[in-house]
Amino acid sequence: MTTKNSIVAEEFVDNDGDNRWIDIHNRFLQECKEKDPDVIFLGDCIVEGLQFTDIWNSFFGPLHCLNFGIRNDKVENVLWRVENGTLDNVNPKVVVLHVGTLNTQHSVDQIVEGIDLIISRIRNKLPNTYIVFPSLLPRGHTKNKLREKNEQINAQLAEKYSGKNRIQIVRVEKGLLQSDGTLSHHDMFDYLNLTNAGAKKVFEPISDLLNQILNEGEAEKDLTPSE
Repeated sequence: MTTKNSIVAEEFVDNDGDNRWIDIHNRFLQECKEKDPDVIFLGDCIVEGLQFTDIWNSFFGPLHCLNFGIRNDKVENVLWRVENGTLDNVNPKVVVLHVGTLNTQHSVDQIVEGIDLIISRIRNKLPNTYIVFPSLLPRGHTKNKLREKNEQINAQLAEKYSGKNRIQIVRVEKGLLQSDGTLSHHDMFDYLNLTNAGAKKVFEPISDLLNQILNEGEAEKDLTPSE
């Protein structure tokens, strides 16, 4: 049940007037008709940027992956995409979902509720598919309110989905923080998006998990990077 001020599905607002967002969405729909992916990455700038890193070419490319990330997507935009054709003509073994860090105007509870709604929609469309959610990453060079909010979201999601069948919340964020709590520009060049080095730290555990799911059919319950 949604509550007052809940996140609802919304098409991205095209302030530029060139229809890029809807054109990208439509391209993804066409890819679903033409290809048979084992893994689909779905989400925001972190997902979109991943396909331009070395780890994508080395680790994920050989796994028959499609990347459905769009740079400015928030929870409501990914929800709209799922409700409007994304995942309709495919049957992947895994969907890797990452979204929420750009919802700066929403509360922790609203974001968690919105992510939960996306997961429910994916589950309804693909009842046998694993859903993997890499935790939201720290942002900003030093400690700040948005970073704290992401950590609260991660904690709530981890508790909510603990032990749930075919849903994994993978805590990947700790490996980016230095001993003094800062983020390095070598890992996140703008303290939001990942470099090659940062992408390897974050997504190597996801690669390990995907290989287990695809090759063994079962994922280990705890692949959280050591703190």
